[in-house]
Amino acid sequence: MTRTIRYNYVIGDVQGCFEALKALLKKIQFDADQDFIWFAGDLVARGENSVGALRFIKKLVDNGVAATVLGNHDLNLLAVARGIKEIKDKDNTRDVINALESDDLIDWLRKQPLCLFPNEQTILTHAGVPCMWSAEQTAALAKEVEAIISNDDFEVLDGFLKEMYGKTPDLWSEDLEGNARLRCITNYLTRMRLTDEHGRLEFSFKDSLNDPMPEGFQPWFEFQSKTTETHQIVFGHWAALQGKTISAQIQNVDGGCVWGNQLIAYRLEDQQLFAVDNPVI
Repeated sequence: MTRTIRYNYVIGDVQGCFEALKALLKKIQFDADQDFIWFAGDLVARGENSVGALRFIKKLVDNGVAATVLGNHDLNLLAVARGIKEIKDKDNTRDVINALESDDLIDWLRKQPLCLFPNEQTILTHAGVPCMWSAEQTAALAKEVEAIISNDDFEVLDGFLKEMYGKTPDLWSEDLEGNARLRCITNYLTRMRLTDEHGRLEFSFKDSLNDPMPEGFQPWFEFQSKTTETHQIVFGHWAALQGKTISAQIQNVDGGCVWGNQLIAYRLEDQQLFAVDNPVI
């Protein structure tokens, strides 16, 4: 029996801020019998309770009342769990690694997608969609990476995770192959903030739209986009945007909760934003 959905909410970067997540679900009066949550990735990292947030979100997804895309911090956790990266000093993810069910949590996480369509008019990725990709192309390229991350052969997974980090290639080409191709796709979907008019990535800038940007680069959403001709793009990742509505076709949902700001939910049915302050900071 298909569940009738009352409201669909997209929730921005939780980053392990479990208390804020519970407060936000209370604020929107989330009803698991009627509502659906779409998470924009970065479920874990620098908040007070990464393992609690991950357990909770996994249960929602397993129960069929939520879905999530992967963010850069989620991918980093996979690399840590596989022994390829050390935990960063700023990350509070050792609780996930040390959990009794750590293997199950990590295995579940690596099988989550990089791109989702909450409805026929909306595409969700962690960092956005570069100007030169259509929605259909974005989904297809995401699946290339997903197939590697979720592969049953851990040598395949580890081979990619070892090559996942890097700033090159910084411009998409259909001619890219192997790990260079996968890394480029991953960077667009999970790390992108600024590009040039051709879609070339710039990795250093993390500030607000009012701050000076490297010459020749602008926010990726400032350029004419193939995807916005057919879909609204909803994304997280860029905390300095504070959940800004860029346009009718582009909506940010990262309120910078982990930095002491807000956790945001965006209701797709009426484009209403809901936010709670981080109660832990």
